[in-house]
Amino acid sequence: MSPIAQTITIGHNAEIALARRAAKQLAEEIGINVLGCEEIALATSELASNLVKHAGGGILVLTPLSLSPRHGLQIESIDNGKGIPNIPEAMTDGYSTANSLGNGLGAINRLMDEFDITSRIGAGTHIVCRKWVRKDESTLNPCPYDIGVATRPKPGFDINGDDFVVKSWAGKTLVGVIDGLGHGELAHQASLAARTFIESHYDLPLDTLFRGVSFSCQKTRGCVMALACFDWERKTIHFASVGNIEARVIGSPKTINFIVRRGIVGVNSPDPHVTAHGWEPENMLALYSDGLISHWNWQDFPQLIDKPASQVAENLLHSLARPTDDATILIVKKSSR
Repeated sequence: MSPIAQTITIGHNAEIALARRAAKQLAEEIGINVLGCEEIALATSELASNLVKHAGGGILVLTPLSLSPRHGLQIESIDNGKGIPNIPEAMTDGYSTANSLGNGLGAINRLMDEFDITSRIGAGTHIVCRKWVRKDESTLNPCPYDIGVATRPKPGFDINGDDFVVKSWAGKTLVGVIDGLGHGELAHQASLAARTFIESHYDLPLDTLFRGVSFSCQKTRGCVMALACFDWERKTIHFASVGNIEARVIGSPKTINFIVRRGIVGVNSPDPHVTAHGWEPENMLALYSDGLISHWNWQDFPQLIDKPASQVAENLLHSLARPTDDATILIVKKSSR
């Protein structure tokens, strides 16, 4: 029998545990793994608690999802309460208007794969979040790409405002470069918030990752970010970028044009344009923050052509980094294995 959607009325603390058990049981029936079920249980508790504390009650709707090829669970929280006057502030850990810990909305965004919220003053709040079944990540084949990263903070600073992501699983590899606005501790907080979300949800579509990072960074300075996901077997790359992270493809006989959106993730976040391209093993991708000069020629570095990706990244960072900013470069090239 297929799992059945449920609607649970939440009016008192006693219903919080009921909702938590129902959501966890439904997640288990759908096939979500043990960790995912626990995360759903925690998120459901937070949603139900918020209904009691802030809205005087409401309903939770638990809906099994089957959107080929993905399966998962959607949780909706609906109330007719006073609404949320400042959603970015309410997303911040530690914020509360009810003498509670105030970790609710930010925690829900991190625990679930997708999160959306609409709220009108005097008309209530509607939250929709989703958790997807995570596919078997085992693979017999090692990643066919050699990936190297070189990064450093602005000279004179101990903390780096740049960050990066490298994740491989089940025939795919995700890489990204993140630049928190400015430099120092506040820039580091922004890039760390982005990286933390991505590393917990790396197998989601790129536009979904950008949306989750946008919520995670709403009470930071924000960041600019570029992500590329390689499919080893199909020999393709999906790319998305918001802001001024540079992306350069070297060695491709065909021009590959990436679409970059202007904006700041977490501040005035536009939806990225996700583009798909063919990818040949001989191609090399360079992603780098604006801490490196943008006008340079690969032909000026013939000594690096056959070097490992880590050495390419270190040499380019040394040659191209500006003295006025954090600097990061990530290289993806064919593995020599």
